[in-house]
Amino acid sequence: MFFSLTLPFWLITGPFLPDLILSLYSIFFIIFSIKKKNYYYFQTKIFKIFFIFCSIIILSTCLSDNIFLSFESSLFYFRFGVFSCLVFYLIDKSINFLRYFYYCLLITFLILVFDGYFQYINKLNIFANELHNNYRVTSFFDRPKLGSYLSRTFPLLLALLIFFNERKRYISLIISIMFLLVSTLVLLTGERVSFFYIVFGYLFIQIFTNRINVTFLISFLIFITTIFILIYSSTELKKRFIDRTVKQITYNNKYYIFSPNHDSHIRTAFNMFLDKPILGHGPKMFRVKCSDPKYAVGINPCSAHPHNFYVQLLAETGIIGFSFLFSAFCYVLYCAYRQLKSIVLKETRYLTDYQVCLLAGILITVWPFSPNGNFFNNWLAIVYSLPIGFYLQSIYSKKIRNYKKPA
Repeated sequence: MFFSLTLPFWLITGPFLPDLILSLYSIFFIIFSIKKKNYYYFQTKIFKIFFIFCSIIILSTCLSDNIFLSFESSLFYFRFGVFSCLVFYLIDKSINFLRYFYYCLLITFLILVFDGYFQYINKLNIFANELHNNYRVTSFFDRPKLGSYLSRTFPLLLALLIFFNERKRYISLIISIMFLLVSTLVLLTGERVSFFYIVFGYLFIQIFTNRINVTFLISFLIFITTIFILIYSSTELKKRFIDRTVKQITYNNKYYIFSPNHDSHIRTAFNMFLDKPILGHGPKMFRVKCSDPKYAVGINPCSAHPHNFYVQLLAETGIIGFSFLFSAFCYVLYCAYRQLKSIVLKETRYLTDYQVCLLAGILITVWPFSPNGNFFNNWLAIVYSLPIGFYLQSIYSKKIRNYKKPA
């Protein structure tokens, strides 16, 4: 259990160690479940749907032009779903897992935030790592991934913070201060999509937990002022967040999807989808097929992936694979609608504040209208499988609801 608790720390080291930990724990959990004949944690509707998705991508692989390359992404993808079930089991087994994981995640965040600002002020972090491109904060990461890590795990941290401290008097102030510190640091990483994610996720949480109050309004005003000052006092940040963004979208007086490169990737991927609309060309096949004149469009059609989860799944797994991710997005929207309805009509909340935060973490993953990494990337898959495990436990078990929090 120790390594699963410390997974937030191991994610800083890169994809290898956390994926190794996740894979080994998933294998042990499968063996343990078979030995004990306890299949309860695999019988949830969400896991069954995920298992069908894994079967679909394996079928897509078998029909691809390069089966061995495609199998690298699809064959053992089920391990991420198994790990989510393991998280479900560990919380169910002992509520202390939830508490200890919260401490590990909080400590990791505090270290990253301290080191990030230290690096920004001193141009070197505590291990003498320099700023990326002389202005982008990376902390302990060897490339610009600090913003992605912070923005994607911040909703999970808020979920646990609210769960264990909901009755404390100054919880709203603590949340506001944390948001100011973390979101400002994400801005300093220069990761534009990550900055959008953390602001978007935080607003979602505030609205659907109905926590918009004077503290929130003041802190958000401070946030807007801080961001404005930082962007316009830093030439590099202004170029990246304002000038470059506008230039990319409207390059040569033409409008593009995100940027000329992104536009080229997306249109190429869509052409691949039109050629094989049902099951696609197979996972990991965009990088192979993108140079084919039959599909290639624009100034730079090739990349390892088309930089959007939905378009990638259309090209590589067809409409069937795409439908699973789109269904997840629709599920989040449905839950948000039910929650908002209960708030407006002053009914019993459809979701607890804890669940809203977890749902925000899932929403960031399934959000369709922004550039993404590779859907089958190990590091990303670990990050977005974490909140799903916590969310599974919250909706399928009564232990969370019956847990007596300290006053």
